[in-house]
Amino acid sequence: MQLKRVVVTGLGALTPIGNSIQEYWEGLVNGKSGAAPITYYDTEKHKTKFACEVKNFSIEAYMDRKEARRLDKFSHYAIASSDEAIKDAGLNDENVKKNRVGVIWGAGIGGLETFQEEVMYYAKGDGTPKFNPFFIPKMIADIAPAHISMRNGFMGPNYTTVSACASSANAMIDAFNYIRLGMCDVIITGGSEAAVTIAGMGGFNSMHALSTRNESPETASRPFDATRDGFVLGEGSGAIVLEEYEHAKARGAKIYCEIGGGGMSSDAYHLTAPHPEGIGVIAVMENTLRDAGMDPNKVDHINTHGTSTPLGDVAELKAISHVFGDHAKNININSTKSMTGHLLGAAGAIEAIAVILAMKNGIVPPTINHTVVDENIDPSLNLTLNKAQKRDIKVAMSNTFGFGGHNACVLFKKLEE
Repeated sequence: MQLKRVVVTGLGALTPIGNSIQEYWEGLVNGKSGAAPITYYDTEKHKTKFACEVKNFSIEAYMDRKEARRLDKFSHYAIASSDEAIKDAGLNDENVKKNRVGVIWGAGIGGLETFQEEVMYYAKGDGTPKFNPFFIPKMIADIAPAHISMRNGFMGPNYTTVSACASSANAMIDAFNYIRLGMCDVIITGGSEAAVTIAGMGGFNSMHALSTRNESPETASRPFDATRDGFVLGEGSGAIVLEEYEHAKARGAKIYCEIGGGGMSSDAYHLTAPHPEGIGVIAVMENTLRDAGMDPNKVDHINTHGTSTPLGDVAELKAISHVFGDHAKNININSTKSMTGHLLGAAGAIEAIAVILAMKNGIVPPTINHTVVDENIDPSLNLTLNKAQKRDIKVAMSNTFGFGGHNACVLFKKLEE
């Protein structure tokens, strides 16, 4: 069977550093930090008092207030980014068959705010089970792509992938496979997350996973820096329109790039910690290169998972050195989480978008907030520290890993006619 080629024809983003693709890209290249004191609730008794919140966003720009109340915030974010991506791709009733258009989305948690509010409301009562009739359909992780589908009349495959912080990368790989196998013409993919809540922050704090740099939130996410002390929680959404190449060409679509391949693996090691030698990360990058039929020496850029945790950053860079050998020092490596924080299930989507835009614009966004060299990290690696670097990127990879040892990687390449 001849596999079909898959290209990217639309992008949408709602992030802590920008509420559109243009704003997001400007934030990335200018090294903008999205971290600030939390505004959603009183943080007085919390260990971590800051996060990367989405700013100046109103769902009422997309739907009326009554309808909006029936959706959790993670679905609000999904609708905003998917609307932008669909418009960017120029999809309409005349140029697509809607039964050949799917929505495959990623969410690590789903409607956490809704769950928190409903359970807390119940706990304050007399034990009578009084719940909002929209409690379950607001909360469940699969509901975001359902709303995107209903909003646009897309009748192809529709579901959510859940693999913690690898969720939206897994969604992208599933979408890629559906299209290259000829099962769909177009798929809206990506992910959304809205976990900056009392429960979300409290839960991650109890695991000692979050930075507690309350005196300087904007510098707290510092991947690869020797003084890093945990990740910064972020929220938002990223949407990517994937399309079969001939279908895109026939309708005269703008094409950003081609997806070359995708890979997955499992650490099979620990509930939350990565394997110290990056065994699973080595496997996922090798699987991706093999799937793409790509020579490792052709890779120009890698956007790492790079969460700013003491163990994870070192293990990932060890894995890159193992897979790419001497060529590793020629790769522009970065972590855009230094600016956006960690969007959990949406991380893979917004970081893939960062890779696509870096390729389009010939600029690698920086890894900001680096001040102290970590002696456990190979000094020959180019971590794109503190300032964006110009680079002609023909091949790039995006790494995304999740609690439970879930690893996913997607390879993008410039389109060759």
